[in-house]
This record gives sequence, structure tokens and C-alpha cells, in this order.
Amino acid sequence: MTQPAAFVVFGEALTDFIRQPNGQWRAIPGGACWNVARAASRLGVATSYAGSVSTDVFGEELYALTREAGLDLRFTQRLAKAPLLAMVTSTTPPDYFFIGDDSADLHFDPERLPYGWMDEARVLHFGCISLAREPLASRLLQVAQAAAMRGKKIAFDPNWRKLMDSPSYRILLRELLGLSHFVKVSDEDLERLFPGDANALATLQAMAPRAEILLTLGAQGMRWIKDEQVVEQPAYKVEVVDTVGCGDASMGGWIASQLRQPDAPAQVHLQCAAAGAALAASKAGAYAATWDEVQTLIARG
Repeated sequence: MTQPAAFVVFGEALTDFIRQPNGQWRAIPGGACWNVARAASRLGVATSYAGSVSTDVFGEELYALTREAGLDLRFTQRLAKAPLLAMVTSTTPPDYFFIGDDSADLHFDPERLPYGWMDEARVLHFGCISLAREPLASRLLQVAQAAAMRGKKIAFDPNWRKLMDSPSYRILLRELLGLSHFVKVSDEDLERLFPGDANALATLQAMAPRAEILLTLGAQGMRWIKDEQVVEQPAYKVEVVDTVGCGDASMGGWIASQLRQPDAPAQVHLQCAAAGAALAASKAGAYAATWDEVQTLIARG
């Protein structure tokens, strides 16, 4: 029998096409929200990825990896629509565009989720480009609003992308921040979300008054912020292979720790977030660490 999902992650799964130095393209399954779900599941939390993938070779690979990660497959919908693709023409500096005007992700239907799923869910996660693509964005906001009314906790990682430069996204951003209990942002996200704002963090806090905030600072570590309280966490030292999925791993680690050890202090949850990010950086691709790997790295210090 499938264990009820305590953590339900909504949003996009996609395939990244990354242009290589020799001009060829490398296809890698990914998507920020899908990566968060995989990270939490690998850390031993009953997790589901609530989104739609295509039925072609790209969608089938994503679905197979969803199963491999131990995610609750009842939440993942498969549709005979085009795949969502991210064309990454450069990684340094980042340059990319998306292909998927009528792709499978846009046809995700919350009404098709398992009966009674929200009764069991404890935290619902939202983020990235799924909130900048209609009609999906409006559907996901409605799910978040309904969950908040039922006392469920909302996690949100804006994960800024170019699609978010629109008035409609600004409205949704404000709405979702107001519902959120956990918000993760990077220093780069803050600059992009609130351009020209000399105190972007304070602006974010005002929009998300009830939220704990996880501010990630790359190699400088991360901070937990709630009202006037601040807890610092340095980055764990590892040999960096690449940084793909590090932010998603930190989000997955942060929420997994909240669910596995809810009475632990903020510092413990921060350590799990930082260790998950470090282990992702130590492997190629969006690596999702196990709980034992995370605890071993924390113990090593």
C-alpha cells in the first residue's frame, strides 16, 4: 500500500537541452519542482510530484526517474502532448529559452489527483516557471489557496527565470508569498524579483509575514530568517563538480528535515539544507542525496 504523501510538490518537470562547447546538445531530465520532489523523497519523506509529463521519449524518461526516486506515481499525470523543453544556449553566463506553448505541463488537472490527498498532505510546494505559465499558474494558485484555508503549510521557491518579467506574475507572487510558511530565495533571486530595491529582503518579508525564509548565498552558505531572528549556516566543503540542482536540493533538504524532525531547531534544518546542496554540487547533474549521506556530511562538519 502506498504511504500517503506528506509533501506534495506542484510544478514543472522538463528536459534541459544544454549546448556543449563542441556545438552538440546534451539532454538532461530536470525541472526545479521535480528536482525538489526527488530530493525530499530520497531523504525518506513520503513525497509526490504533482505535475504532467508527455508520453514521448522525454516524458517517459521523466516518468521512469519519478518512479525510481520513490515518488507517489498517482500524482504524476501523463498526457499525449508536446514535452516542455529548456534550451540552454550558455551556462556561463546563463542564457536559455523554453519550448512548450501547448506542452503537457500546461494541461495538469488538480481534479485528477487521488481522492482525499489533501487530508494527508502536510506541506505543499510551489515554484519556478509553472507559476509564470497559464493556465497552469492560475490552477496552482487555486490549489495553494484551498490548502491554506485547510491549515496546510505552503512552501514556495520563486526560482527566478526570464518568464517572470510580467505584471501577471507580480500579482501571483504577492498572492503566494502571503500564503507561504516556508520561502526559499537566493541572493540572485532577490535582485531579479525586486530590481532596484535597496532592501529587497525586507520587501520580501513584508509580503510573506508568516514565513520562515531560507536565503541561499552560494559558496557563502545560507541564512534562516524569521522576523528579527537570523541563523547562519556556512557551506559544507566538497569538491564541486557542478551546481545544477543545488538550490532545489537545499529546498528539498530543508522541508524534509522539517517533516522528519519537526521539533528540531532551525539550525538543524539549515544543516540538512546545506548538506543536501553540497552533496548535489559534488555530483554531476541534479543529484539527490540520501538521509544517511546528509547526516554523514553534517557529522563530518
